[in-house]
Amino acid sequence: MATYVAAAILARSADGGVVVAVVLLVTMSGGSGALAGIMAACVTAPHLMGPFVARRIDTSADPRRFIAAACGVFAVVFTVAILGFDDLPKSVVGVLLAIAGACGPLLTGGLSSQLSGLVGPDRTSQRRAHGWDVATYGLGGTIGPSLVAGLASAYSALWGAVAIAAAAAASTVFTLMLPKPVSHVGNPSAVPSAWGIFTLMITDSRLRRTLYMTMMVAFGVASLPIAAVYLAPVLGVQAASAALLTAAYGVGNLAGSGGVMLRPLLGSPDQGMARFAAFLAIAVSLVALSGIGSFSMAVITYFVAGAINAYFFAATLAARTEYAPVLGKGQVYLWVGAMKIAAGSAGTAVAGVLVVGSWQWPLFLAIAVLATAPLLSVLDRNNAKS
Repeated sequence: MATYVAAAILARSADGGVVVAVVLLVTMSGGSGALAGIMAACVTAPHLMGPFVARRIDTSADPRRFIAAACGVFAVVFTVAILGFDDLPKSVVGVLLAIAGACGPLLTGGLSSQLSGLVGPDRTSQRRAHGWDVATYGLGGTIGPSLVAGLASAYSALWGAVAIAAAAAASTVFTLMLPKPVSHVGNPSAVPSAWGIFTLMITDSRLRRTLYMTMMVAFGVASLPIAAVYLAPVLGVQAASAALLTAAYGVGNLAGSGGVMLRPLLGSPDQGMARFAAFLAIAVSLVALSGIGSFSMAVITYFVAGAINAYFFAATLAARTEYAPVLGKGQVYLWVGAMKIAAGSAGTAVAGVLVVGSWQWPLFLAIAVLATAPLLSVLDRNNAKS
């Protein structure tokens, strides 16, 4: 587990910090905001290709090597892209960044798909491991951008980008140090295709609920950082203080993952996802109410929302592990991850439009979506039983 945690934190720091590194590299070299957005999209959009490369995880006798290769390719092509940013045509840089972005899902969901084979088969061990995995996402999402910003401020944007490439390269080493998993693959042709797995996820009620609840929660919580920027002035503090709110959310996420480690989730992941989605709806309602309170109240509500989301994420990891077919687990992990990213991006875009009217509007929409998720789950579950 220690080796896995090291590999995962490094890989997710690289994936979490790459967009910040690209944006800073463009803007600090005099590039336009439009160019920064295009280059960032070159990195993020290919994450949606994850499910179509994930079959290699399920057909491989040793998926460690495939995932480690993805980390290595990410490190190499991203290094070439940043070192050649001023000299190479921007179209070539964009292609290189897209290749790095296509490796991203393997640094996140690809690694997660290997976790169940590293711990005991009993439910407690599996779910405690999910707590560790949630923590690596939280740490990676915090360390990566912070490291990039710190190095860019102290030295240059290039050094921040180099640190991202180095993290991915180091993750390659730790991934190869993981114990070789037991292969369940007999005939690789028996492993379903990407579309076959997607069809299964739509027809299997448990996987279907895992997919749409993950997407709805990702859409909902994406409004929180947007709302934070506009909430801070309402409470009489500078807009820059919004960083404290998002930091409180991140600390809450880490606290929640620690809670899962200390006391692993009990019961059905299916019901757990619905329960935590409902709790998130309540937490975001408290965030919306904090506008008539104080800044400290807002910090507390963001912390609570982050902690509950960690529990929800752990429940989705348990659902992917327990409900996915043996010969398609990697693809299920990456399908859910890809759709989560798409839903989160949509949530951010919608929140950015709505917040112009009022800082509360994106939160009201988020509350509605989050409250609908458990209701849909209950109706879906009851319909599947009848």
